[in-house]
Amino acid sequence: MFNNQTITKSQESILSTNKVLRNTYTLLSMTLIFSALMAYVGVVTQASYGMALIANIAAIAILWFVLPRTANSSAGIGVVFLFTGLLGFGLGPILSYYLAVNPSIVMTAMGGTGVIFLGLSGYALTTRKDFSFMGAFLMVGMLVILGAALLNIFMGMPALAMAISAGVIIIMSGFILYQTSAIIHGGETNYIMATASLFLSILNIFTALLHLLGMAGND
Repeated sequence: MFNNQTITKSQESILSTNKVLRNTYTLLSMTLIFSALMAYVGVVTQASYGMALIANIAAIAILWFVLPRTANSSAGIGVVFLFTGLLGFGLGPILSYYLAVNPSIVMTAMGGTGVIFLGLSGYALTTRKDFSFMGAFLMVGMLVILGAALLNIFMGMPALAMAISAGVIIIMSGFILYQTSAIIHGGETNYIMATASLFLSILNIFTALLHLLGMAGND
C-alpha cells in the first residue's frame, strides 16, 4: 500500500513537472515573439533612449509589484506579455543603432543567444542535474557585475565594459541552468514566474552579446 502511494505521488510529481515545463516553454516562445514585434515597433517609430528608459522602468515595476500578485491567475499571462513587450520596445534605440552601423551584429547576437539558451536548456533537461547549489554564487556574481557597471559609469573603461558584458553572459547562462533545474526538480511550480525569469536571462544575454560584438568590432 505504501509503495503504491509512493509510486502514485512520484507519477503525479513527474506529470506536474512536465506540465510546468511545457507551459513555460510555450509561454516563453510566445513572449519572445511578442517582444521581438515590440522591438520592431521601437525601431520603426525611432523610439528615443528616454522612451526606452521609461519602458524599462515600467517593466521593472511590473516585475516587482504586479507580476507576483497575478502569477497564480490567468491575469498573470497578460501581465507577463505586458512586461516582456515593454522590455522589447525598450530595445528599439540600441537595435536602431547597431542596425545602422552593422546589421550583422544584431543577427549574430540573436543567433548566439539562441545557441546558448538551447544548449544550456538541453543540457539541463537531458542530464537532469540539480543546479540549486549555484544560487548563492549567481547572486554574488550579479552584485559584482552591478558594482562594476556602476563604477564604469564614472571610469568609462572599454576593457572593463567588455569584461562586464562577458560576465553578464556567464552569469545569465548560469541562471538558465539554475532556473531550468528548479522547474525540473520542483523548486519552481509557477510557469508564469518561470517564463519571466528565463526571459530576463535571454534578454540580458542578447544585449550583452550586442555590446560585446559591437566593442569587438569597434562599433
